[in-house]
Amino acid sequence: MSVFKRSDRKPYYFDFQFRGQRYTGSTGCTCRKDAERVEAGLKREVKDAVMKARGRPLAFDAAVVRFLSEVGRFHADASGTERYFAWMLNELGWSTLLTAITNAEVARLVAKRRGEGVKPATVNRSLVEPLRNLLRRAEEVWEVPVAKIAWKTHRMKEPQERVREASVVEEADLLARIPDDYRPVIRFAILTGCRRAEIVGLRWHAVNFFQREFRVTGKGDLSRTIPMTDEIHALLWSLKDHHKTAVFTFEAQRTREGRTKGKRYPITVNGLQTAWNRHVRPFVEDFRFHDMRHTAATRLVRRTGNLRLAQRLLGHTNVETTSRYAHVTHEDLRAAMEAGAL
Repeated sequence: MSVFKRSDRKPYYFDFQFRGQRYTGSTGCTCRKDAERVEAGLKREVKDAVMKARGRPLAFDAAVVRFLSEVGRFHADASGTERYFAWMLNELGWSTLLTAITNAEVARLVAKRRGEGVKPATVNRSLVEPLRNLLRRAEEVWEVPVAKIAWKTHRMKEPQERVREASVVEEADLLARIPDDYRPVIRFAILTGCRRAEIVGLRWHAVNFFQREFRVTGKGDLSRTIPMTDEIHALLWSLKDHHKTAVFTFEAQRTREGRTKGKRYPITVNGLQTAWNRHVRPFVEDFRFHDMRHTAATRLVRRTGNLRLAQRLLGHTNVETTSRYAHVTHEDLRAAMEAGAL
């Protein structure tokens, strides 16, 4: 847009855009030609400033703030993403430039995490992947310089994940031990195979009682829609009046930390893990929260013999990932064959 006047007595105003950013204001000139010269000069200044900023190194703390604002706060486990970067800020230093985060630095961070007794999968999830995503965004979206990193070298090899199914007795035991507010989470996990972050991140706008389905967002911010069985429908329906937005909530037992006694608040990943560690882990041997996902998939494969259905339920992009449950069909086939031979 060229310069313009808002009234006959006022000076000309400028209004233009550069790289999606709008700039507007007064030229201070009442003569049109003078105002156009001022606008042209402002355009040159804006262009020069933006182009200089593109090649200017960015500090890690500023990059983290920007990444969390643009991407991290929308993650299913946003609080987890914040914790991961808080650890990195403490180790790297807030004012460290992105260009100083080299292969050697990444290798040091990986070794530090491993030295803390963290498993390879957790190192990848809490360090390698978030740092890789931040630096890639800085280079490709923010157009700031970063060091070249050989990410495949730093990503740790993860062992084949075990398949641990809860027995009927174990399921009843853990449901009896977990506090009342967390019991719907456990039932929902066993019925749906959803991940912990997918469950605590579920909101009512993603639940469709009319279509009898709900939508969750999992790894890689990929969403999938899961149909409701009668049991899932009844479970969610019983929770619908507890909170305006969050599906799974707990009732505050006392007024503290900004909470009011008797009011319901969304269950968090940390809160769920604390409840699990306190009430389940010491009593149900060698059983993790993630094993309820294995339980749901194993039971589905046992009932149907169909790995593709388990793949859809779990949201695996590749059926090879789901193939770990193939042993179920083999065991059931063997049992059927032996039963027929008797």
